[in-house]
Amino acid sequence: MSYISNNIDWYSMSDPAIIKELGQQLKRLRLKSNLTQQELSERSGLFRSTISEIENGRIASILSLIQILRALNQLELLNPFVAPDIVSPLMVAEQQIKLRRRASHKPDKKDESEW
Repeated sequence: MSYISNNIDWYSMSDPAIIKELGQQLKRLRLKSNLTQQELSERSGLFRSTISEIENGRIASILSLIQILRALNQLELLNPFVAPDIVSPLMVAEQQIKLRRRASHKPDKKDESEW
């Protein structure tokens, strides 16, 4: 049994190589969905030639990428781009200290000195 690793060392790749790899991955997703470029074109609203260019490693816009992922029902692949907010225990403790514990006393006008 052979094992194919999906771990790609993106840092060792040039920008054009990354674009080419992303195009190949989109093509793999399209074929896995059993769609032709024309069918994906109709679903995404992009020209078939645009999809072909993207799959062949030519530069595409982020909008085109989103349209293709939406048409392939793969928008969840964008989740890693959303960095979670990490709250340290120290920050939680500081916020707890800042919380109001009680209301402050509002002086009545009668209590104020006219002096």
